[in-house]
Amino acid sequence: MSDFFAPAALSVSELNALTRGLLEDHLAGLWVAGEVSNLTKAASGHYYFALKDSRAQVRCAMFKGAAARLAAPLKEGDQIEVSGRITLYEARGEFQISVAEVRLKGLGQLYEAYGRLKSRLQAEGLFAPEKKRPLPFPPRAVGIVTSPAAAALRDVVSTLRRRAPDIPVIVYPTPVQGTGSAMQIAQAVQTAARRAEADVLIVCRGGGSMEDLWSFNEEAVARALAECPIPTVSGVGHETDFTLADFAADVRAPTPTAAAELVSPNRQERIRQLAQHTGRLKTALQRRYSDAAQKTDWLARQIRHPADKLRDQRRQTGALAQQMRHALLHMYAAKRQTLNHAAAQLAHGRPDTESRRRQTAQFQTALLNSRRRLTETRRQALAQQAALLQAVSPQHILARGFAVVKDTRGQVVRDAAALHQGQKLHIVLAEGEIGVRVSGGTAQPDLFDFS
Repeated sequence: MSDFFAPAALSVSELNALTRGLLEDHLAGLWVAGEVSNLTKAASGHYYFALKDSRAQVRCAMFKGAAARLAAPLKEGDQIEVSGRITLYEARGEFQISVAEVRLKGLGQLYEAYGRLKSRLQAEGLFAPEKKRPLPFPPRAVGIVTSPAAAALRDVVSTLRRRAPDIPVIVYPTPVQGTGSAMQIAQAVQTAARRAEADVLIVCRGGGSMEDLWSFNEEAVARALAECPIPTVSGVGHETDFTLADFAADVRAPTPTAAAELVSPNRQERIRQLAQHTGRLKTALQRRYSDAAQKTDWLARQIRHPADKLRDQRRQTGALAQQMRHALLHMYAAKRQTLNHAAAQLAHGRPDTESRRRQTAQFQTALLNSRRRLTETRRQALAQQAALLQAVSPQHILARGFAVVKDTRGQVVRDAAALHQGQKLHIVLAEGEIGVRVSGGTAQPDLFDFS
């Protein structure tokens, strides 16, 4: 009954596939250290070997693409560190590492130290681009900091001799590998700076492993290059090698030979350019000479005897004087004709002022007479109106003995029945005014008389 409910069994292929997936998913990005054993290089270029230590081993396969990136071929007994895909070869169920990268054992610590120091110096601004100085060109003298026994020195000197044999070369010897070499390299750079014999300084050595180039990754060398008052060029190792000296120097060259080419003018190129300039100058001078000769010939043909030139000028002056006289006579005649025509038009258009003056005098006399008659007529009419007005004037009536009676409100009294006893009245006479009071009569008292 329990067998009936048991889970289905996995096939070997399924188990190996499941194991491979677990290994690849959970063991990625590791570096594994050990010794190379049972090394085989196939005709296809693949490597097959075992990586072992004192207690265990693991099979490794390194395919042709990864093997091509090796700095040196693998050898039996090499102490190395590998990184790649930790997996299972399903066909045989064998646990193995598919190697992608290889480094010599101990380089991991070197890389970590290199990275830490680089980050710290970079944070200080030691590698800042604004601190980089241009190289003098051409230099008056070239200084070289390297080992006298180094092949790099021979490459640099031969390149400088070929390109610029006139530029002096000063060598500041120092070991470039081994214990204490970093401090000696830094001291050589400081010596060159103190003596100030060269105006550009090359620090170089040939290629090698990371351990071989490690002196150029030391802080003392980086600081010496960064603080050096002379512009510096780093030519350490091959094009793929990078050291802290490359970042600290003003210019990085991929090789020592390239460093020599950077600081020196190419003598052959300068000779070729000088020959080109000489040819162009010669051609320009020949062209200028030819143009000047042609111009001289043309000017020679233009030269004339002064008497001939004076005679021509007199002839031209006479002709111009004759033309001027004819032009003046023609202009005088034209102006005279224009003036006569204008005078005729003026005479024809002049108004008859005498008749207009007589008419004006007549109009003035008639106007004066008319104004006099009108004034007399208006005066007579005014006198008549004044007499009439005087006849009907209230003052004239008062002068005949009449009077105007007004109550206290200024109203003219026309009816005696409207008066009451004791009422005050105001009488206007021809000469002056007087106030009176009513003393008799039976009229109704005035409701508005409060006196």
